[in-house]
Amino acid sequence: MAATGTPTARAGEPFDPPDVQWWSPSPRLAAARRLTACGPLFVLAVAAGVFAAVLDTGWLWTAAAVLVMATVWAWWVIGRQVRSWGYAEREEDLLVRHGLMWRTVVVVPYGRMQFVDVYAGVVDRMFGLAKVQLHTASARSDAYIPGLGPQEAARLRDRLASRGEARLAGL
Repeated sequence: MAATGTPTARAGEPFDPPDVQWWSPSPRLAAARRLTACGPLFVLAVAAGVFAAVLDTGWLWTAAAVLVMATVWAWWVIGRQVRSWGYAEREEDLLVRHGLMWRTVVVVPYGRMQFVDVYAGVVDRMFGLAKVQLHTASARSDAYIPGLGPQEAARLRDRLASRGEARLAGL
């Protein structure tokens, strides 16, 4: 199972409800996002450095240094962003949280779910990851959980779909 449990550290806060065990996405999500964000920045930094050396242009050295700093900053931020993601299955609903500066907790009642998708793009498949997308009647309440292993994504999809069907049958 790709998800790892992290106990609630600050129970009672609006972003950490009491008696909730949060599950985190795979650390491979950070590697995938770093590849797509930091990879191009690093390539541009190297190109700027090479052109600066060949053309003997000072402003290209500055550009290369700025790109290196942007790469380091993006590497750090992506790691923190990935660690901010979490999800928790409760009896009546699913909680999804994320965000560093603007923290968000989405509560999706099982009875409001219309369907659940599993998605994996090219980079996701390279890293053995998938994303579970929850669809509800409200466009604002759609939530997703990135960075799950394919088996965990399939398990979560099936579990959420069956819980949603059970809650809809009771209406």
